[in-house]
Amino acid sequence: MTVMVAAYFLLPLDRLGPHRPVLSWVLFGLALALVAVLLLRQIMHVLLSRPNARPALVIPLLMCLSILVFAATYQRLAQHPGEMSGGLTTRLDGLYFTLVTLATIGYGDITPHGQAARLVAILQILYSFIFLTAAATALTRHVSNVVRRHTPRRPPDES
Repeated sequence: MTVMVAAYFLLPLDRLGPHRPVLSWVLFGLALALVAVLLLRQIMHVLLSRPNARPALVIPLLMCLSILVFAATYQRLAQHPGEMSGGLTTRLDGLYFTLVTLATIGYGDITPHGQAARLVAILQILYSFIFLTAAATALTRHVSNVVRRHTPRRPPDES
């Protein structure tokens, strides 16, 4: 996870955004689709109780990756005049806005004003409801099953 966050802050994303809108949208869509497919695969591993699956490792990484994809998208959208208001200028601002939106806090200091920014915000909300909620539920189920398997059973009381 640390490597992904470091990559988010260090990768040269300046070639995306207003200079190459088609490429930016294609990469955004492909990244979200790939993460969604990988999350669904992990969810299926949990539901089918596949023994070799590692959802406790993979699901949090994929959730983090989806957050970073949205954060990078917001940061690049902010380079378009009129898309974002409130001073979203840095990658930390993009990450902040993504997490505020994900947590449904909505402080109101940064807001999507343009149609593209509002579309991305809608997609993030839907993506969170569908994929991240399902993944978190599967992860919780997996952890519960692991704990249950490793907890010694007590014999019934004989009274």
